[in-house]
Amino acid sequence: MATDWRPSAEIATLRERARLLASVRAFFARRDVLEVETPVLGQGGSTDVHLVSLSTQARTDKGQRRLWLQTSPEFHMKRLLAAGSGPIFQLARSFRDGEIGARHNIEFTMLEWYRPGFSLDELINETTALVAALVPSFTGPVVHYRYRELFHTYLAVDPFTTSLEKLRTLAAEQGQMPAGTLAKERRETCLDLLMSMVIEPQLGRDELSVVMDYPASQAALARRHQDADGEWVASRFELYLEGIELANGYHELTDADEQRARFSEDNAERRRLGLPEVDIDERLLAALEHGMPEGAGVALGVDRLIQLALGKARLEDVLAFATPNC
Repeated sequence: MATDWRPSAEIATLRERARLLASVRAFFARRDVLEVETPVLGQGGSTDVHLVSLSTQARTDKGQRRLWLQTSPEFHMKRLLAAGSGPIFQLARSFRDGEIGARHNIEFTMLEWYRPGFSLDELINETTALVAALVPSFTGPVVHYRYRELFHTYLAVDPFTTSLEKLRTLAAEQGQMPAGTLAKERRETCLDLLMSMVIEPQLGRDELSVVMDYPASQAALARRHQDADGEWVASRFELYLEGIELANGYHELTDADEQRARFSEDNAERRRLGLPEVDIDERLLAALEHGMPEGAGVALGVDRLIQLALGKARLEDVLAFATPNC
């Protein structure tokens, strides 16, 4: 008899998952942060060249339109902020094509929240408090690192000044790839490969690791600033536990013109790489033009956090139905 109808996770695990989700809601209720729900479908998708958005053709009152399954609830939530919502959070279904593995699923749950008036340091403190509340077995310290410092420590290179040729060679060696495999890749791709292959597995060991001062080219929807060395860097952080990236937070960009330029740069890079362009979300840009309050926001992978909290080996162990048997 076929057994592929069965859930990916055990029922007892799903009960624990429900308990942890209730704890998330209680955490934000105590802080007077409003829970919201926004659409899974949007008029624009993520232009990020490292993400693959899913889209569908829908029949609407304006005829056939392409709508995008959201890679995160960010765009809609920022429109709420611009409308005067105040601090908000959401446990949102999100979608990223091709992401299957021990830590990935095409459909997943994203916890995203925004804090008008918060600094990045204040948001880091709140994020680490949430992780500590959901993973009570964790008692280690919170340790901050600069991106540049990590590359010096683990790879003996400077991510801002080392030549692209050397970064390509090093990334190919670390990935055990044939020479020349990365001959056409840009600097950011090589840095991303080195970060994921060499540095990330070392982070969050008996601690919560907070990484800051990423290159300015990796700002996405975050502001940029000059660090202590005079380098332009992204005003963002990433949080790691047990070698797993859990959260990605921004001092949010509120300049509509700058955001439009970044979206256009992303699509230009997509064309260069032979990737399909993604529709820009004009309603998000209109909201930024109207005025979104200054503040910080963060996206956290709920399924990964639950996986760590319950000591499970794979993401599918905490999902009712993982993508392969959905």
